[in-house]
Amino acid sequence: MTRTARQQSSAGCYHVMLRGVNRQTIFEEDADYEQFLQILRACKTTSGFYLLGYALLGNHVHLLIVVEQEPLSTVMRRIATRYAIYFNKKYERSGHLFQDRYKSEPVNDDRQLLSVLRYILQNPQKAGLEKELGCYRWSSYGDYMRTGDGPYLTDTARILSMLSSNEAEQPALLKEFVKVSDETAHLDDEGIKRPSDRTCKEMLKRSCGVDTATEIQLLPEEKRDDAIRLLKAEGASIRQIVRLTGVSFGVVRTR
Repeated sequence: MTRTARQQSSAGCYHVMLRGVNRQTIFEEDADYEQFLQILRACKTTSGFYLLGYALLGNHVHLLIVVEQEPLSTVMRRIATRYAIYFNKKYERSGHLFQDRYKSEPVNDDRQLLSVLRYILQNPQKAGLEKELGCYRWSSYGDYMRTGDGPYLTDTARILSMLSSNEAEQPALLKEFVKVSDETAHLDDEGIKRPSDRTCKEMLKRSCGVDTATEIQLLPEEKRDDAIRLLKAEGASIRQIVRLTGVSFGVVRTR
C-alpha cells in the first residue's frame, strides 16, 4: 500500500504523536519517562529543533516541535530509535516498539499553534491521568508555569510572548488559556470511535457475567484485568473505563 505523503509546515512546526505498537504501554515506571526526556534533551542539541510542548502518556507521546537543522523524519527517527533501544534492552524484548510511522500534522499559524499546545497540555486530564489540570508530572505544563529549577526542556518563550509582553503575568495567562475548552480535532482524535457506555456494559456482561462496578471490583484480579484490557482493545478511553468499573485510573492505565 502506498503511503500518503506527509503535509509540510511552512513554518517548520509540527504536532507529532508516537504510539506504542498495538497500543502497548511504552512507559512502565518513572525511570522510563525520565529516560525519554533525557533523549529529547540530547536530540534537541544534536538535531537543532525547538520543543514547544510535550505530554508523555502511558502508551503514546505528543510533541510540538519546530525543526530547523534536520527534517522532521530524521528528528523522529533519532528519538524513536534511541528510546526503543533503551526500552527493549531494559525489558528484554525485541521487535518494534512504536506503531507504524509517527503521525504528524503541520502547524502553520499562531492560532493553530495555541490550539495544539492547549490540546497537548489538556491530554493527561482527558485521559484520566490527573484530576486537576497541571498536576501531571510528565508534560511541559510545569515548564510553562516555571515550577522547579531550570534549565527547562521546553522552549516556552515564543508562546508566552504571544500571550503578554509582561513576563511576570505570562504563567497566569497561560494557565487560564489552557483551562478553556477547545473541541478542535487533532491527531489523537482522528478516526477514533469510542464505544458507548451501553456497549461497554454489554461486553462486560458477556465476557465476565457482571452488571455493576461493584461486581467488577469483586472479580479475581486476573479476570478483572482481562476485562479492562478487553474494553481498551475495543477503543474505550481510560477515563470511560474508570467511570464504568470504579477501578482507579492508575490501575486501568497500566493494564
